[in-house]
Amino acid sequence: MTTPSPTKKNRPISTTEGFICGGLAASIAVTVSNPAEVAKTRLQLQGELTKSGGKKVYNNAIDVLAKTWRNEGIRGIQRGLPPAYAYQILLNGSRLGFYEPFRRGINNFIGRPADEQITATSVIAGATSGAVGASLGNPLFLIKARMQAYSPILPVGAQHNYKSAFDALTTIFRAEGARGLVRGMDAAILRTSMGSSVQLPSYNWTKTQLVKYDIMPANSTWTFLVSSSVSGACVCLVMQPADTALTRMYNQPTIIGPDGRSRGTLYRNPIDCLWKTFKIEGVRGWYKGSTAHFLRIAPHTVITLTANDIIVNLYKAARDRGLSDDDL
Repeated sequence: MTTPSPTKKNRPISTTEGFICGGLAASIAVTVSNPAEVAKTRLQLQGELTKSGGKKVYNNAIDVLAKTWRNEGIRGIQRGLPPAYAYQILLNGSRLGFYEPFRRGINNFIGRPADEQITATSVIAGATSGAVGASLGNPLFLIKARMQAYSPILPVGAQHNYKSAFDALTTIFRAEGARGLVRGMDAAILRTSMGSSVQLPSYNWTKTQLVKYDIMPANSTWTFLVSSSVSGACVCLVMQPADTALTRMYNQPTIIGPDGRSRGTLYRNPIDCLWKTFKIEGVRGWYKGSTAHFLRIAPHTVITLTANDIIVNLYKAARDRGLSDDDL
């Protein structure tokens, strides 16, 4: 019997392997975090572009969940879950799968060791991998946001009633063509790039510090939990304004212009949305639903990154056992 070489046995996982592991981890997380996402979406749309805040349907995130559960049941608090699964697989599969190859490639390009953790290249790799995922998953995020905003009992914002994710895709395509399915992609890239630029770098930095100063062991679940909690707080702080703009861009009513193209009636682009929101609602308008966002992003980030580390380690162990068996 020969033993596989350490290089072969301990090689980093490939982009495809990372994509699959990341997508699986994110699917586990979104099952838990989706109700908070529903609450966040509705709070972000409440009082849209009204100075006085308009009629207050919901008081806070807990009130949204309580009223939604009471009036719409489990179906209400899990609105948009099927497209959320597909979106998370594309987004986090890309974000977690492409992050390391991008980071290593950038390090090599500037003449630094591939394994060296450099803040600048980590941020660039995080933003780039996030932008790839946001672009791929844009149609799914669009219909997810519209489905989450819809309430037959206590509506806020524009209402889009779709029977299913497939019905949403076909309805939008028939009404607006392919252009309708990429609506808000600029806002999605802005949002996800901002979040991704800090998510993995802050997670890896925290984990490195915990291990470096012997606070926690490298492969401890507690290390993963603490690191991902810090990462979740950083993501929420940085991403919230762009997230509000994205929700409003996706959900705004549309009309067909003289040129035959569909366009939003409220906002031209995410910068226009942020400016109009600030002008009428102030900075607080950007941070509407921030508590619900944190209730969503914190467990989602914790579960995604913790589950990803666990899944990757389990996969590597199983893969290395397979390499050993092949050499018998």
